[in-house]
Amino acid sequence: MPTTFEVATKTALPVRAEPDPRRFRALGVIAIAQLMIVLDASVVTIALPSAQRALHISIANRQWVLTAYTLAFGGLLLIGGRIADFVGRKRMFIISLLGFAAASALGGLAQDPAMLFGARALQGAFAAVMAPASLSLLTVTFTEPRERAKAFGVYGAVAGGGAAIGLVLGGALTEYSWRWTLLINVPIAIIAALGALREVKESRAEGQRRYDIWGALAITAGLLALVYGFTRAESDGWASPVTLSLLSAGIVLLSAFVLVERYSATPLLPLRVVLDRNRGGSFLASLLVGISLTGTFLFLTYYFQGTLHYSALKCGFAFLPFSGGIIVSAMLASQLLPRLGPRRLMSSGLSLAALGLAWFTGIGLHTSYVAHVLPAEIVVSVGLGFAFVPFSSTALIGVARHDAGVASALVNATQQVGGSLGTALLNTVAASATAGYLVTHHGRLAADLAPVHGYTTGFICSALVLFAAMLVAVGMVRASRAELPGGGTGDMVATEVLVGVG
Repeated sequence: MPTTFEVATKTALPVRAEPDPRRFRALGVIAIAQLMIVLDASVVTIALPSAQRALHISIANRQWVLTAYTLAFGGLLLIGGRIADFVGRKRMFIISLLGFAAASALGGLAQDPAMLFGARALQGAFAAVMAPASLSLLTVTFTEPRERAKAFGVYGAVAGGGAAIGLVLGGALTEYSWRWTLLINVPIAIIAALGALREVKESRAEGQRRYDIWGALAITAGLLALVYGFTRAESDGWASPVTLSLLSAGIVLLSAFVLVERYSATPLLPLRVVLDRNRGGSFLASLLVGISLTGTFLFLTYYFQGTLHYSALKCGFAFLPFSGGIIVSAMLASQLLPRLGPRRLMSSGLSLAALGLAWFTGIGLHTSYVAHVLPAEIVVSVGLGFAFVPFSSTALIGVARHDAGVASALVNATQQVGGSLGTALLNTVAASATAGYLVTHHGRLAADLAPVHGYTTGFICSALVLFAAMLVAVGMVRASRAELPGGGTGDMVATEVLVGVG
């Protein structure tokens, strides 16, 4: 699902006196790595129904194919950036590329669900280092502001276009074998790693090499407990001792994370970054969008392939307007932001997206894609594009320079974490609704209608979550247009959103 980094452009990094003569070749290498990450996110979603059938993954556990990746990515993203900064950005970029390739091969050769889930978690962990390392490398490689803007424009175009390509490629690969949606990463990563060895120059950040290991462990373990608790709720019930114990443990561990960050000398997440009203509102709304969005893709994928009997390739094409709508509306939003301000643009975009999700609740066994599904896709995607741009800009309002990297990375991290929680929660809600429908309805038609009832129930919950995000934006974001960094204009804002789409 969709990332909005600005780490590289806002963090204080060393500046080269002379431009790197190999900078454009380095850009090509970094763009290949970004393309791999974007393709992986898209193709795996399309391949999920086939992988579930092949490995006999239960309905309750299917979400781990997505959640294992987003949980590791979001939970380790901040510390991954610090590791790359201090160990060496080129070194960690290459290591993470090769690690991502190995994890992809492991997933492509998986013989059981646990092997696939573990491989996806490893992919997320390596991506959590690769993503900030690649953006930092772009910044230290392109020192002239105009060239840097062009470089990030290329990077963003790869992210936005790659997401659309991945949908179609995922369908085509799945038609042959779902395993190739993971195995395709191996040659791409090896080519990028060999190119990085030759074309990319090493760079490091100065300062103490201290890492907030306890903070990283606390937040990752807390999120894992919550996700697993949501999963067990489908089979054991919300009131079961196991479910309640896991959810309680998650809350305790996340509370411990806050305490660790408060007293740590080198916090993973300085609390001052999130306690500001505008930034906190933006991060919370972004988290809620992540909760809503990933579940939506999950339900639509199964609806297209399971109910409407689309092939995997046709399913990929059916998602294309979604990617296109976000890209076009994000470009438009970057122009509207200085005129409307973040609050109005964010709240209107979230309201529009919530309306589109509510529109999806009208789907049935024989719903027309053109007449019903396509318009709803466009409404949701346009609304989200309007919201993503002010998320990125509001995250940096009034933030100190040394906190800018963390603040901008949080937009991506909150969406990844929200995707982990939302996929688990909404999948449980949909599975429970499906099971409940079969209890009260019988016959062959009921068996066909039950999954659709589960999807529509999930869409209702997703729409309510986006409505809550809109209320957060209205109630907490108070920044004026003049407070936005750089006035909130320029190609850079749109580029951040294209990266986020990936």
